Amino acid sequence: MKQIKKLIGSGFYTGYFPFASGTIGSLLALLIYLIPGFEKAEIIIPIIIISFVIGVFLGNYFEIEYGKDPKQFTLDEFVGTWISLLFLPKSIIIITVTFIIWRILDITKPYPANISEKLNGGLGIMLDDVISGMYSLLIMHIFNFLFF
Repeated sequence: MKQIKKLIGSGFYTGYFPFASGTIGSLLALLIYLIPGFEKAEIIIPIIIISFVIGVFLGNYFEIEYGKDPKQFTLDEFVGTWISLLFLPKSIIIITVTFIIWRILDITKPYPANISEKLNGGLGIMLDDVISGMYSLLIMHIFNFLFF
């Protein structure tokens, strides 16, 4: 059971990369997103919800194992990546710009993501990425509306 928790919580072991584990996790989430049909609301939204719930639980486990908001836990990056891409056209330029904006916002943690990150356990780990993902989503929908 411990190995399954590590497999899922670390985003298929992307959390164990020696550098930029969050970006590596986000890249894998993006590759999964590119699977044909994955972007459909009836598929991606339940996966986001289930991943969030599992992430809160596994985030608690990872914090006990590795400390506060551990780099080994990257399931939050998967959820944030997928949220940032919701309902957007599946084009290379949109996906690329979304990914860059998502990573910037996830790293800089604008308000209230910076406050939610301070919550203990899995909820704090997951919530800041959900908020940053929602900011990315909003920015990209405005960008898409204005320029495409």
